[in-house]
Amino acid sequence: MTEHHLHWREWVPEFVLLALLWGSSFLFMREGAHAFGPFPTAWVRVTLAALMLTPILLWRHQIPVLHAHWRPVLSSGLLNSGIPFACYAYALMHISTGLSSILNATTPLFGALIAWAWLGDKLTAARALGLALGFTGVVLLASDVEGGISFKAGGSGLAVLACLVATFCYGIAGSLTKRYLHNVPTLVTTTGSLWGASIGLAIPAWLMWPDEAPSQHAWAALGIAGLLCTALAYVLYFRLMTCTGPARAMTVTYLIPVFANVLGVIFLDEVVTHWMMGCAVVIVAGTALASGLVGRK
Repeated sequence: MTEHHLHWREWVPEFVLLALLWGSSFLFMREGAHAFGPFPTAWVRVTLAALMLTPILLWRHQIPVLHAHWRPVLSSGLLNSGIPFACYAYALMHISTGLSSILNATTPLFGALIAWAWLGDKLTAARALGLALGFTGVVLLASDVEGGISFKAGGSGLAVLACLVATFCYGIAGSLTKRYLHNVPTLVTTTGSLWGASIGLAIPAWLMWPDEAPSQHAWAALGIAGLLCTALAYVLYFRLMTCTGPARAMTVTYLIPVFANVLGVIFLDEVVTHWMMGCAVVIVAGTALASGLVGRK
């Protein structure tokens, strides 16, 4: 079914659910990170998601496809899941879920910049303006972090930098997938990359596993992050990509901070300032321009 035959009532509920799942993932990752630490948190999340998606891969008889492309698929795991999830787990121990989610919206900015530098994608005047606008929003947002920017261990500056490293990795992963895995089914690349991330994170997670056993609450938080916010969310994203097209599916990035900020206020008593919201608008506007979504307009 294509987007031309799909009524908005059929795809909007899944679109909103996907934004809710990815927005709430910041909340659950934060809960898990304080008990497990960054690397074990990321490892548990990707491993649970991989275990959930593997039966679907088997059911669709796509294991041979994964076997044929296992090297680039598994290698992409660290860029697509492993490093970003560990970075966000670290960041969420030091800055709010709302701020982290707004910084996550810079993913298409790095995607457009890396695609231009690596793949030679055309960088129009509108896209260049979008890059400048988006990164200006990031600088303005970071300049007003509560407590000021500090690059000491555990400082807010390192947490902001960790979020940007994560989105930079997402941008590289996007170009890598486009160049080497464009003919591989999305479910294969996603499941395989999750296993690649699991393998890559296994040793750091084992070395940094907490001495004190994490609580059932922390395990439940990571269980939801892995099974619902990662595995189920990817399945929904595949459906939206197929039914509505990549451009429309990608706009879910703009809705994620809304849910993340609302949930942070409700459950964590976080504060959302007018400055944060203003910077978020600047970042989203720049991202929309840089990704080409509003270039024609």
